[in-house]
Amino acid sequence: MYTFSNRLKIGSFIAMALGLICLATGFLSAPSTVEEAKAIVAAAHDDHHGGGHAEEGSHGTDDAHGGEHDASHDEHLLHQLQNRPWAALYVGAFFFFMIALGVLAFYAIQRAAQAGWSPMLFRVMEGITAYLVPGGIIVFVILVLSVLHMNHMFVWMDADTVAHDKLLQGKAGYLNPTFFLIRAAIFLGGWIAYREISRRLSLAQDESDDNSNFVKNFRWSAGFLVFYLITESMMSWDWIMSLDPHWFSTLFGWYVFASMFVSGITTIAIIAIYLKSKGYLENVNDSHIHDLAKFMFAISIFWTYLWFSQFMLIWYANIPEEVTYYIARFQDYKLPFFTMLAMNFIFPLLVLMNSDYKRVNWFVIMAGIVVLLGHYLDVFNMVMPATVGDQWHFGVPEIGGILFFGGLFVFWVFNTLTKAPLQPKRNPFIEESRQFHY
Repeated sequence: MYTFSNRLKIGSFIAMALGLICLATGFLSAPSTVEEAKAIVAAAHDDHHGGGHAEEGSHGTDDAHGGEHDASHDEHLLHQLQNRPWAALYVGAFFFFMIALGVLAFYAIQRAAQAGWSPMLFRVMEGITAYLVPGGIIVFVILVLSVLHMNHMFVWMDADTVAHDKLLQGKAGYLNPTFFLIRAAIFLGGWIAYREISRRLSLAQDESDDNSNFVKNFRWSAGFLVFYLITESMMSWDWIMSLDPHWFSTLFGWYVFASMFVSGITTIAIIAIYLKSKGYLENVNDSHIHDLAKFMFAISIFWTYLWFSQFMLIWYANIPEEVTYYIARFQDYKLPFFTMLAMNFIFPLLVLMNSDYKRVNWFVIMAGIVVLLGHYLDVFNMVMPATVGDQWHFGVPEIGGILFFGGLFVFWVFNTLTKAPLQPKRNPFIEESRQFHY
């Protein structure tokens, strides 16, 4: 039985406390009036250009345009700056939640495929997917607060905006707050229900005299994968793509899936190696880690294929309402955008292609950390341009989101790992997994 070390427990609590402080600082420093917003932007311009240049430019613009347009622009600027702590909170919440959801998909695939190599890792996967409950509740609360107009991240939730936008009026049958929350509840309810049912059957199989629980788990997993494929795509449209409701991509559901899938597999590898280094999971060998690293490499290439397919078709077609998605990122997000590409494609391609390196535990850990950071930047690039526009920074609120949700994730996962033996007893493929060699 795994014992949650006090050092790791204290570390996760410290991370959560620091994260809360950073997030609170972000919310408290957000402007409450247009004047405060303009002062923040002017100060930022002064820092970059010096003197009163920004103020002079601002007055010149006011004189040139004036009236209704300037008022609308100023209000938009205020909303962007107010969105920043909310967006930082949402990026952190979604990123760690999607890791658990990616692991759930991988776990269900192993169950449905009756894979013989992976049962030794099932308890690790079940520990990670336990985070679906707190992580899902937090994401749902953020969505509810968005519906209640506590922020301006989802512009289609503003009735005044919809009233002046024919495109949003045409999408109102799907993009309306009530149906949005109903869908979110169905998604979360289905994912968490499968996780709890599968976990219960997995533990019951250890005490059973036959394989009936194993067979039930197989059937539940096969059925769940159908539900997952549908709901994961819809979740991607709702929770991420609708942040910019004028833009759409038919590949987006697959793109988000690839990001969460590789992040989940990477987390399985990192936690398994950590537990093995502490004297647990003694039957997990280098071949298991090698297979996880192969998936890390393969899904990173798959993610790149989807990214390029989405980008190439949109850029080549050059349809204004589609290509604006990438123009905004090329113009205002060059550093995080191209850094994300390097970390998610070039780095895995170079370091994980060699088969021998996939069996070196410290090397897999190092590669895994870079992959996870890269996919955090991927979520950052998906959320920030639509919510804060060119007013983005990577500072206190963003660090706070990583610390708080990272600490909560570590605490919840490792606490769950203490609840049951790390090695299943009666899985029909346990001996095959124990003797697995590649």
